[in-house]
Amino acid sequence: MIAVMDAGNTNIMIGVYDGDRLLYDWRIGTDPKKSEDEYAMLIGGLFSHAGLSFNQIEGVMISSVAPPVMYSLVEMCRSYIGTEPKLVGPGVKTGLNIKYDNPKEVGADRIANAVAGTARYGSPLIIVDFGTATTFCFINGKGQYEGGTITPGVKIATEALYTYASKLPRVELARPEGVVGKTTVESMQAGIFHGSIGQVEGIVRAIKKETGTRPRVVATGGLCELIGPEAPSVDEVDPYLTLEGLRLIYEKNRN
Repeated sequence: MIAVMDAGNTNIMIGVYDGDRLLYDWRIGTDPKKSEDEYAMLIGGLFSHAGLSFNQIEGVMISSVAPPVMYSLVEMCRSYIGTEPKLVGPGVKTGLNIKYDNPKEVGADRIANAVAGTARYGSPLIIVDFGTATTFCFINGKGQYEGGTITPGVKIATEALYTYASKLPRVELARPEGVVGKTTVESMQAGIFHGSIGQVEGIVRAIKKETGTRPRVVATGGLCELIGPEAPSVDEVDPYLTLEGLRLIYEKNRN
């Protein structure tokens, strides 16, 4: 079995694979203050609850857009799992041709998404990742990563309303009953939810027009199951796309 981890700014996604089958997955908070020992106790507890142990893991692949947590995660793998983790970055084979002006600027999670997306759904493809930021990645018909769009994430937008509008409360992210809210909370939830859908539709439409293609659209990330099914342009909702991409990259670098 192998373990894969995607360290984002808000959450760390963890998956355990047996071959190409995802056995378990968890999501924990990203905390740069946690030491390798604390992460080991937390992740080890999740493993134990599932009837797993660290010594069953033969290898680890990690992607990260949160550098402050990487030291602790890498040291945890070395000290507790007993393996040197592979990191998505320079020198790691992905099989992805990146057409960005500076390929090193492309986030490791976006690379993992593109690898899994093209393997599962072909190309051309648009991948919408609802994370701390909402990202839109375009893969052309040749399977090349062309680039994309980065916008503030749904949670960032929600917190901004609470932080900068003094009379607006902090609200729960939820699917509203309609667009016309009857209270301040309902109005905010409607605006956040339908505004996110409108953003997806507008950007996807613009990418299709600019590229002259008709790509499939896949939604992933922490909020994909909330927003994705309601967006008419989204063809697939795949919350485990990043983990699958990490598995595929691990297999390309196994030897």
